Amino acid sequence: MDRTMSRGSVSIEVAVLAPAFVAMMVLAGVAGRTAVASEALEAAAHDAARAASISRDAGTARQEARDAARNQLDWRGVSCSGAPQLTFRGTVGGRSTTFNAAFNSPVGQDATVTVEIACTVSYQDIRLPALKSMPAGNRITVSFTSPLDRYRSRG
Repeated sequence: MDRTMSRGSVSIEVAVLAPAFVAMMVLAGVAGRTAVASEALEAAAHDAARAASISRDAGTARQEARDAARNQLDWRGVSCSGAPQLTFRGTVGGRSTTFNAAFNSPVGQDATVTVEIACTVSYQDIRLPALKSMPAGNRITVSFTSPLDRYRSRG
């Protein structure tokens, strides 16, 4: 009688546990995608700030930073929902200022440029209808600061 009572119990267990297992796999995919995107954005922000800091003027620095960020994100295969947003800031003598002001500071003055990149990583392709509270994406924002050469002409 014990054998007849236990027949079919494995099928019931699989039917009950399968959705939980699938949900865990989706959440692992979300965590992995977020980690990979965050690392790629860190590298892109670093490259963008470095490219900006070796430029001689703010206009060229912005373009070089955008190109460097785009190249890094393309190389790493990160696709954002929409274009990544770049924000440019600067400091002169340790005080926050505009990006342009950092490039217009006198030679010999300490100045830095900061490039911030924001990107919304989409989860649309791995969403499950059963997980209604799962977000459609996650906005990741990273920044990197690079010093301008004190003794190089700017303008």
